[in-house]
Amino acid sequence: MSDETLDEDAPILAIAMAAELAGMHPQTLRQYDRLGLVVPARTRGGSRRYSLRHVGQLREVAQMSADGVSLPAISRIIALENEGRKIGRA
Repeated sequence: MSDETLDEDAPILAIAMAAELAGMHPQTLRQYDRLGLVVPARTRGGSRRYSLRHVGQLREVAQMSADGVSLPAISRIIALENEGRKIGRA
């Protein structure tokens, strides 16, 4: 086994595996994608591919939703987190 670190942003997980890791039904992931909450990469054939960062976001969405945060508010929070991540890389 190599000592290389895993790229959290690598789109390596099919929807079934991402759903299992996030503790959700695949249909929930599809809905979140349609709403723009957690948008995975796509293969050339159009299949969704999730990264480990996406799985973390899915868990975060589930927790915020359980805490009573509305989906539009969750969407804004995630957008701000993504902006911050982009600025941090610049």
